[in-house]
Amino acid sequence: MSERPAEDDPATGEALDPEAEDDPTSDVGLTGASSFDTAHFKEVLGHFTSGITVITGADREGPVGFTCQSFMSLSLDPPLVAFGPSLTSSSWPRIQAVGAFCVNVLGEHQEALSRVFATKDPDKFRGVGWRRAATGSPVLDQVLAWIDCRIDTVHQAGDHLLVVGRVQELGVGEGEPLLFYRAGYGRFES
Repeated sequence: MSERPAEDDPATGEALDPEAEDDPTSDVGLTGASSFDTAHFKEVLGHFTSGITVITGADREGPVGFTCQSFMSLSLDPPLVAFGPSLTSSSWPRIQAVGAFCVNVLGEHQEALSRVFATKDPDKFRGVGWRRAATGSPVLDQVLAWIDCRIDTVHQAGDHLLVVGRVQELGVGEGEPLLFYRAGYGRFES
C-alpha cells in the first residue's frame, strides 16, 4: 500500500486515518460516518464476553432495578465505576432521582434473576431477597459481588447514558460469574 499524507476531516478539522478507507474489514469510512447496519454491529460486539449485573436503587415507591451488562471499573483513586443505561429505561430515572445505586454482580446460578430484571415488569422484586446497603440501595441475596455508589456524573452517550458512580462500600459473595456471550448466557470454567 502506498502511504498517503494524513488529511483533516473538513467537517470537524480532526486528522483522518489515511489507511481507514483501504481497510476491507472496516465498516467505518474516513469521516467516521456510519455505513454499517446495527445487526452487524451487534454481531461483532457480541463476541466480547461480559458479566451480568443488576443495577438497583430504592425510592419512596420501593426498590427498582434493571439488568445491565455494560458495566466497568473506572478508577481506583477516587474509586469509580461506570455503566450505561438505555435512554428508554423506565427504571433508571427513578434510580437517578435518588442519586444512588448498587451494582449487583450476578453468579452463574442467577440467570433467571437476570431475565426478570431485563423485563419491564413493575414488580421485579417479587420473591427476591435483598437488604439495604449504606445508600439504601438493594443488595440482592446471593450475588457474586456488590458495589454501592453515589452518582458522580452522568453523560449523554448516543442512545444510552454513561453513569459514573463513586463507590461507598462493596463486598463479595461466593461462586462463579454469570456470563453473556453472542446473545446467550454462559458459565466460566477454569
